[in-house]
Amino acid sequence: MPPSKKYTLHDIARELNVSASTVSRALQNNPRISEGMRRNVKELADKMEYQPDFRAMSLRKGSGKTIGVLLPQVDRHFFATVLRGVDEVSSEAGYNVLICQSYESVAKEAALARSLMTGKIDGLLASISIETRNGEHFEQFRRKNLPLVFFDRALESMQVSQVILDDRKGAMMAVEHLIENGRKKIAHFAGPGHIQIYANRTQGYLDALKKHDFTVDERLILKGVITRQAGCEAFRILNDRVDKPDAIFSSGDYSALGAMICAKEAGLRVPQDLAFVGFANEPFGSIINPTLSSVDQHALEMGRQAATLLIQEIENKTKSFIPRKIVLDPLLIVRQSTQIH
Repeated sequence: MPPSKKYTLHDIARELNVSASTVSRALQNNPRISEGMRRNVKELADKMEYQPDFRAMSLRKGSGKTIGVLLPQVDRHFFATVLRGVDEVSSEAGYNVLICQSYESVAKEAALARSLMTGKIDGLLASISIETRNGEHFEQFRRKNLPLVFFDRALESMQVSQVILDDRKGAMMAVEHLIENGRKKIAHFAGPGHIQIYANRTQGYLDALKKHDFTVDERLILKGVITRQAGCEAFRILNDRVDKPDAIFSSGDYSALGAMICAKEAGLRVPQDLAFVGFANEPFGSIINPTLSSVDQHALEMGRQAATLLIQEIENKTKSFIPRKIVLDPLLIVRQSTQIH
């Protein structure tokens, strides 16, 4: 396919022998479209380097009443559930939802932010990419008085509303649970420290250790461990040491999963030899063996609250809307990976 051509929904539809409306719904993750068709559409859209024409979409809708959502990726259960909450509230209020994915790329995030800016959306919900370190490409929304609300991964440097979890408290709950179950040497898989949610989870880990008079051993903190493969590699590093941990608190479920699989392959018993707590409460945590204890982030409620807050800002007729921060309480889900009996 020649890279110079700008492909449209109709090109994708023609290639797959379906209607353009089916392609549009598939790209927006509409549950009416089968999972297989959604996957086929997204794969072809990526291959064609398809970019939506936001301006045309807004014009077709007539009035504005459109909320943009910019997030890392919709195929993670957490973000998919947030979107469900956003859609519930937005639909009830008469707003359409336009979903864009950065795929954890700050360059793609910035390009999408610029496109959304020109696309006549009424406001934007955003969760930043793993590469994002400043809010330069989001400042344009504030300059033009276009409502912006961050959810989950927020930029603390920007004075805009946000809906987040109390990640620090969630991490502290997880580590205290391990301590209460007799664990003496607890390792931590930390995420990228420049992302506030991961910094907060690491701080919660440290808070729990200090509260219970545990010595903080920096060698037990492995940074940037958020993927399944990284979790496996981090476990091997820890397991090669003479003074091995008896528990791991991970900043995410995927890295915990990778470490659990490799621990079992190494002959360790979970949780007898090594206990695990993850973060996010991904669905696989309740079906793997042993099941994974994890911190639930209330994704559905986060989506509802974020959409409600954004719509309130959109419909507020004054230009002096005071930014608000909504902090949700975490919930620790205790499963087999931390309980011997």
